[in-house]
Amino acid sequence: MLQGREIILTLAMRYGGDWEKEVAAIRRHEYLSSSDIEEAKAQLGEGKYVTLIDANYPVALKNMWKPPLCLFYEGDFSLIEKEDRCISYIGSREASPYGLKTTKKMVSAIAKEGYVILTGLAKGIDAMATESTLEAGGKAVCVLGSGIDVCYPSSCYPLYEKVKDKGLLLSEYPPGVKPHASHFPFRNRILAALSCLIIVGEAKKKSGSKITVDYALGLTKDIGCIPFPVGEDSLCNELINQGAYLIDKPEDIFFLLGKKEEEKKIF
Repeated sequence: MLQGREIILTLAMRYGGDWEKEVAAIRRHEYLSSSDIEEAKAQLGEGKYVTLIDANYPVALKNMWKPPLCLFYEGDFSLIEKEDRCISYIGSREASPYGLKTTKKMVSAIAKEGYVILTGLAKGIDAMATESTLEAGGKAVCVLGSGIDVCYPSSCYPLYEKVKDKGLLLSEYPPGVKPHASHFPFRNRILAALSCLIIVGEAKKKSGSKITVDYALGLTKDIGCIPFPVGEDSLCNELINQGAYLIDKPEDIFFLLGKKEEEKKIF
């Protein structure tokens, strides 16, 4: 008898992780034979996966819009078990020296406190956040917009290998799936759902970071932003004007996370 999780895996492999096609196949009760199941499992080989019906599937993802039916991963899956210990740090691919410097400062501090840092493993702010996490001895999680065995961009391959070894690589796209422009904004909903706080390190007003923020707001997540110099095309400044938390120093992040300092006496 076919098992539910094996059916989900087979559909994910057949349709390359395309959520709409997978759901459509389930709704029409698409026929799958035992040989179809075995072929999908053989294609995956030693690859690891978790399905929506598994006990260890993250609760945070079940409560989101279009939860992934199947997640492929490499590394320590337990890193995303506790939503209140996960922080997404996102931002521009074309980061400025200022953005990179502040990212390193902020991420190093929170990683040393045991918080798990999530990024999309893009170049720029994402790459700096991931690298700073690992350098601080912290744990990094990268959510990919490609198959779990495909590193994009290729310039991030050294980081990809380090995260696979010391953190967690996560994707709803099975092995072999090439990156596509539509994958990345859709991927951002996972970053938003898995984290208790989303920090925008630097971004322009029209950017993928705005998509992540919109997903996060829909899930009532807190948004923190690094302020940017005036007169610039800054999503951070715009969000701060709209009510996002201004992050000026690591202590501001800890305040948002509930690590408030003892109230000082006022004389």
